[in-house]
Amino acid sequence: MTEPARRFARQIRFLQARLSPEGYLGLHLTIGLLVILGAGGWFGDIAEDMSRNAATRLLDESITSWFQAHATPLLTRISRVVTFFGSVTFLTSASCVLALVTALRKRGYWLLALALVMGGGSVLNLVLKHFFHRQRPVLENPLVTLSSFGFPSGHTMGATLFYGLLALFLACSIGAWLGRGFVCCAAALVITLIGASRIYLGAHYFTDVIGAIAVGLAWLAFVWTGVETLRKWRGRPR
Repeated sequence: MTEPARRFARQIRFLQARLSPEGYLGLHLTIGLLVILGAGGWFGDIAEDMSRNAATRLLDESITSWFQAHATPLLTRISRVVTFFGSVTFLTSASCVLALVTALRKRGYWLLALALVMGGGSVLNLVLKHFFHRQRPVLENPLVTLSSFGFPSGHTMGATLFYGLLALFLACSIGAWLGRGFVCCAAALVITLIGASRIYLGAHYFTDVIGAIAVGLAWLAFVWTGVETLRKWRGRPR
């Protein structure tokens, strides 16, 4: 062993442990913390710009106006169908079905993750809405009319949590990296379409949607990392 290797042996072992797929404090924890910090910082920047930056408000209004200018009856029907898959009704029903499937397959940790992600995410969304008190877009000919606060978008955050978690479940069940990549891309596409439908319908601004994706990713990573750490810790050799 070289002199630098001996001098920094402790630090090298620490890094190797953090990048190892084995162990309850290994690679999954490192990636999880990076996602939490990255998504959390992204959400913080969005929230700060939304409330203080005039350029961001102008961007929101410009994107909303663009969607309204290109509205057609066909796109409106499509958007109403797409937005349904991010609604409370659908996500609650789908979560119950997914909970039943995970229970029948005896995936207790997955069931715990589902309950914390969807239940805790719903509470977090309500808390954030009342904390920021952001009004929804006021349009001359609105396609939907809602009285609740708009930031962050509940449909988009719910979609990020549910489809993101579903993608994680499927990715853990698929051995091939190509299949895992396809599942993640499909989930990202669904989330993007639901977010775009909320802007198109005039229910949210652009920053409502990307803010919801950011905080949804942060909460999803927090819960998944915690549950995976608990599972690996309890399954470690005694």
